[in-house]
Amino acid sequence: MKKLAIGVLGAAAFGMLAGAASADTLDDVKAKGFLQCGVNTSLAGFSAPNDKGEWMGLDVDFCRAVAAAVFGDGTKVKFTSLSAKDRFTALQSGEVDILSRNTTWTINRDTALGFNFAGVTYYDGQGFMINAKKLPGVNSALQLSGASVCVQSGTTTEMNLADYFSANKMEYNPVVFEKFEEANAAYDAGRCDAYTTDQSGLYAVRLQMAAPDDHVVLPEIISKEPLGPAVRQGDDKWFDIVKWTYFALLNAEEAGITQANVDEMKNSANPDIKRLLGTEAETKIGTDLGLGNDWVVNIIKATGNYGEIFERNVGTGSPLKIARGVNALWTKGGLQYGMPIR
Repeated sequence: MKKLAIGVLGAAAFGMLAGAASADTLDDVKAKGFLQCGVNTSLAGFSAPNDKGEWMGLDVDFCRAVAAAVFGDGTKVKFTSLSAKDRFTALQSGEVDILSRNTTWTINRDTALGFNFAGVTYYDGQGFMINAKKLPGVNSALQLSGASVCVQSGTTTEMNLADYFSANKMEYNPVVFEKFEEANAAYDAGRCDAYTTDQSGLYAVRLQMAAPDDHVVLPEIISKEPLGPAVRQGDDKWFDIVKWTYFALLNAEEAGITQANVDEMKNSANPDIKRLLGTEAETKIGTDLGLGNDWVVNIIKATGNYGEIFERNVGTGSPLKIARGVNALWTKGGLQYGMPIR
């Protein structure tokens, strides 16, 4: 009887896992009529509500691109603001369909947490910011021994901070906060000598300070932080849609297809552009994904290409004014490379 009970329980557990693995997120998203996207609570340039309460940012626009691919309408998306602590549970539980929340792709998150990362929408690295008026002689993170450092819990940032100070035989006092806003406020109030997070985040935080010009981002990058959208494992169809949305944005930029000229580009005789925009005779690229063959056209109409998304949210056309750097296309010396759509 004991063996029989164990066998029944084992079969039940296997059935539950198999059921989770065969989940069809695309059908669920279509049935409810919108995409549920997990984003940061408020990180300028990546995900934050504007004065009208409308969500804006690079991570936000990526979700709009996925919604456009699925529905032909980039507005059919709802946003769930998530703390660093809560973001993984929200994705695992199905509260959100996609996590697009400045999240670092690591082996632990790929394996132990059961996620699939669709790509790297922003190559980043952890850095430090100080109030130069309070620490006038500090121009390097190597001068921060004995400093108190504001840091957010539930992030890779905590571990990187400990590793950096240990490797350089320096002491420090971590001042840990669960919420991003709490860490920002504490640093601005002078409770910490330094603030650490992804360097892109530091530029965003600096804009929120009472006196932004007093704060300086130090030159050191102490980690690799490849940020990108993640989905649950066990649904390859949904993973493909999110992953190829990312590649479509890059390929469109490389081909010179923009929000302004996408309709004109549908008349192109270039075979690569015809495949990308779904105008090639008897194409099945879109339908093989479970989408319409005009899925890329819909994406670009909704958000523009990757370069346009980058420029208006974090680039030189934004308050952050971050240079493309390693986030430039591979043809321009960067790391962004879209896999071929053919």
